[in-house]
Amino acid sequence: MPADPQPSVTSPPPRSTPSGPVEVRRSTRRRKSVSAYREGDRTIVLIPARMSEAEERRWVAVMLDKLAAKENRNVLGDRELSERALRLSEQFFGGRARPASVRWVTNQNTRWGSCTPSEGSIRLSHRLQGMPEYVVDYVLLHELAHLLVPGHGPAFWRLLEAYPRTERARGYLEGVVAAGRLPHHDVAGEE
Repeated sequence: MPADPQPSVTSPPPRSTPSGPVEVRRSTRRRKSVSAYREGDRTIVLIPARMSEAEERRWVAVMLDKLAAKENRNVLGDRELSERALRLSEQFFGGRARPASVRWVTNQNTRWGSCTPSEGSIRLSHRLQGMPEYVVDYVLLHELAHLLVPGHGPAFWRLLEAYPRTERARGYLEGVVAAGRLPHHDVAGEE
């Protein structure tokens, strides 16, 4: 995507994230739209000049997640998903959660994942495909935890405390659900 041709307001110098530096460009001509794109190893986020610093921080995080999801379109197959579940079980649960099968399904439209502990089977909704890795990992860990603890009681949530991105992933998923109730915007955030 080419640079924003609109006049811009100077923003603070670029910041760095694990995915590289982020440069925020403010435009006096932008009213509502926010967009982002990669330029080499840096991320450019285009926002209206009137946005507050808090709104800027929120939108930068949203747009980084959207770009990561877009770039993560090379979806894991069922075999890779199973291997990932085993790695997560080892890392966060000492390898105690051992699923017999882990697979994507297309018939789960109201849940992100499900688990049948008696069979050791875990199913993830195809709607997770393309979402950031930390979100898929959270849902996998959530279902792995059900192999160890049924229900959603205190012991279940204590298991998930080991994953440092639990709260962020839950917030992301809540945002996806909430966004489903709003008018549709494209991946770049344009209205």
